Amino acid sequence: MILPVIMAGGSGSRLWPLSRSLHPKQFLALTGSASDASTMLQTTVQRLSSLDIMPPLTICNEEHRFIVAEQLRAINKMGPIVLEPVGRNTAPAIAIAAQLSNTLNSANPKADDDPILLVLAADHDIRDQAAFTAAVQRAIPLAEQGKLVTFGIVPTEAHTGYGYIRRGNSVSDGFEVKEFVEKPDATAAQGYLDSGEYYWNSGMFLFRASRYLQELRQFRPDIATACEQSLKSTNQDMDFVRLDAEAFEQCPDESIDYAVMEKTDGAVVVPMDAGWSDVGSWTALWEIGDKDKDGNVTRGDVIARDSKNCLVYGEERLISLIGLDDLIVVDTKDAILVAAKSHVQDVKKIVEQLKAEDRSEYKLHREVYRPWGKYDSINSGDRYQVKRITVKPGAKLSLQMHHHRAEHWVVVSGTAKVTNGEKTFLVTENESTYIPLGVKHSLENPGKVPLELIEVQSGSYLGEDDIVRFEDIYGRAKS
Repeated sequence: MILPVIMAGGSGSRLWPLSRSLHPKQFLALTGSASDASTMLQTTVQRLSSLDIMPPLTICNEEHRFIVAEQLRAINKMGPIVLEPVGRNTAPAIAIAAQLSNTLNSANPKADDDPILLVLAADHDIRDQAAFTAAVQRAIPLAEQGKLVTFGIVPTEAHTGYGYIRRGNSVSDGFEVKEFVEKPDATAAQGYLDSGEYYWNSGMFLFRASRYLQELRQFRPDIATACEQSLKSTNQDMDFVRLDAEAFEQCPDESIDYAVMEKTDGAVVVPMDAGWSDVGSWTALWEIGDKDKDGNVTRGDVIARDSKNCLVYGEERLISLIGLDDLIVVDTKDAILVAAKSHVQDVKKIVEQLKAEDRSEYKLHREVYRPWGKYDSINSGDRYQVKRITVKPGAKLSLQMHHHRAEHWVVVSGTAKVTNGEKTFLVTENESTYIPLGVKHSLENPGKVPLELIEVQSGSYLGEDDIVRFEDIYGRAKS
């Protein structure tokens, strides 16, 4: 049986301002139709429906844990979620999954003692699911024979943004890996395409858990040992597996290609021609998007006149284009990006500048998701801030207090169960309550429909770090 290992880390900074460090591209609905609300993570897991698999093991950043859990729960594909205290690249992440696989199998009587791991990135787009499934099925016998399979994408152009894999001798339904090649220049890329011997390096893999660990221990015993140490004192927290942070931080930062695949003599490549893209930039998103007669890809309320080959992404406002070619226009609630398609690689430099200036736009959207729902900071000024808060049915905010601000809550729809100091009471539509500075309080939705309210904060400091949690059903309270 196959254990999918979904790599859901990464910041997706090249797709700013839509992708942000606390809500990156893998958790966004970027690649489907305008009516398809499935995120890239959800689509990655749903793509496995034709395979005989165990519940997926997802590896993600600590800060993204509730987003991952909510999105997997929404499609009824919940599995273990491993939280990395720090990012250490793909070789350690896959080692953690391989070392955990025996523990996971003990709870599944139908699973193998030594599962085949199907390693996938959560932020890739694959248009032909049948071709993807067929390639995985062709690779399974090779993995059962002890091969370490990587999937090589059949190239459609001389792309300089991807690494390449050169094939060697034929092996069953694949080829021996002759060499891995870094991103080439245009001339070399054209030569690779013309030769027919090269594939794009997709970063997808299939192999036995024990076989990967065997090779890792041979070539990078330091990584294998550090991962083993980080698993000795794991902490199961609701749906999450927490690693020993101190031990994992000592692990070298290394990709699976450098650590294992370029060194092993067991690497094979299975070709895949399935409409693959790593969606690594706004130009890549334009390339895979549905275009109108003028080559424009649009999402949202867009009017384009005498404009060609543009990508326009809007959330709320009307966007109008006149007489423009080859532009990227992305409009969010708090930031607008306008870029020539030929310069989209510089988006990352904007993000670096925002981070250096400690601006919130690199990290958060104006609308922020929490395990209990979300809030939208709709207005702010000197000593005040206004938020629209949505609480999911049955959800509850932590019991907390603030040192620097008081709050007014006005219920717009639904019913709120409010704890305000020593009192607990219900507040319904068109009613309000006041939370004084320094008073313990909490908010709960006891109803069957979402609770929406307007919160008006006032005080000398309104930052999110002015929260002292006493009790929290999501495990965020400090002891």
